Amino acid sequence: MSVMVSAFDAHRTRTSEKYTAFPPEVLPMFVAEMDSVLAEPVRDALVAAVTNGDTGYVGHGRALPEAFADFAADRWSWRVDPDLVRTTTDVSVAAVETLRRIIEPGERVVIMPPVYPPFWDYVTEAGGTVAEVPLLPPAEEAADTTGATTADWRMDLDGVRAALADGVRTILLCNPHNPLGLVHPRDELAALGRLAAEYDAVVVSDEIHAPLTHADAVFTPFLDSCPEAADLGVALTSASKAWNLAGTKCALMVGASERARAWFDGMPTEVVERTGILGYTASVAAFRAGGPWLASLLTELTVNRRTLAERLDEVLPGARYRQPQASYLAWIDLGALPFGDDPAAVLLDRAEVALSRGLDFGRQGAGHVRLNFGCSAETLDEALSRLATAL
Repeated sequence: MSVMVSAFDAHRTRTSEKYTAFPPEVLPMFVAEMDSVLAEPVRDALVAAVTNGDTGYVGHGRALPEAFADFAADRWSWRVDPDLVRTTTDVSVAAVETLRRIIEPGERVVIMPPVYPPFWDYVTEAGGTVAEVPLLPPAEEAADTTGATTADWRMDLDGVRAALADGVRTILLCNPHNPLGLVHPRDELAALGRLAAEYDAVVVSDEIHAPLTHADAVFTPFLDSCPEAADLGVALTSASKAWNLAGTKCALMVGASERARAWFDGMPTEVVERTGILGYTASVAAFRAGGPWLASLLTELTVNRRTLAERLDEVLPGARYRQPQASYLAWIDLGALPFGDDPAAVLLDRAEVALSRGLDFGRQGAGHVRLNFGCSAETLDEALSRLATAL
């Protein structure tokens, strides 16, 4: 049984941004939300909570830290100390509040574009300024084969070193990297950790897409990449992307050192108090019992990412796309097509398919779009048919 539903069926019953930002005739493939049903354990836990009236302020138990620690151990052989896990509203809040504890006003923070657009806002909201060290793109710029993946992208460690030598002391990492779906290899993460240790810098790693790593890649938690990383890092994560729970509002901040404990303990109590109790309940169910549903989801996503690789050049000749190693987001280079720097606007107008603007991810995104293939095979087929009309 598929975990996906038709985007048009979802449009009739759902009220989230994905289904209300555009008219009903537009296929919504922009925001990172899937056209999926809820995992049964998550649905049952939420129904039970609402039935029992358990909708008050979040409690102070250890259920979610322990559930995540067990999930991390089983999935990535990562030993997480539940006492070094805190919860909050979402990963955005987790990033801002963590940065506030680490940086001084005006300090620079490295980000690696093209990257999730709110990264710029996280830094400025926390009082810092952005220092861009773009990822290094693949050397081969010819049309990609159907087997190409985003593994050919790399962090610019020399660029990071130059920023640290110039006084930067904080790095905001995206692992796996959105919008590319790049899973940073262990050796690169370890090199980043050792480099940060050399300059007494801190790494804050957004790992929200980690459970969505595909079978042809191996996710490494930054804190587990090397001993230095454990001492100087904080990981941010959530069940929201993998189990489609963004609106229930719950994220985790994970540390592995006494430094991290001090940062967490120094946060205002409201940072934790704002955790949504339904998000907490749903997250416990997802990490404890959502594995079979997640496996089915990844099977469907694998088919969809392959379909894109096989058909995209037929639909939009000259398009370049490498299959993401994680997530349900495709980073597509349309620079060779006559759509200008903002192809998303053209495709919305001509094909009635809503995609994310590449330019929102940094200047490196000119001529690019991000497409959400977290949908049914039928919805993806309809999207490709529509995109073919744009030329």
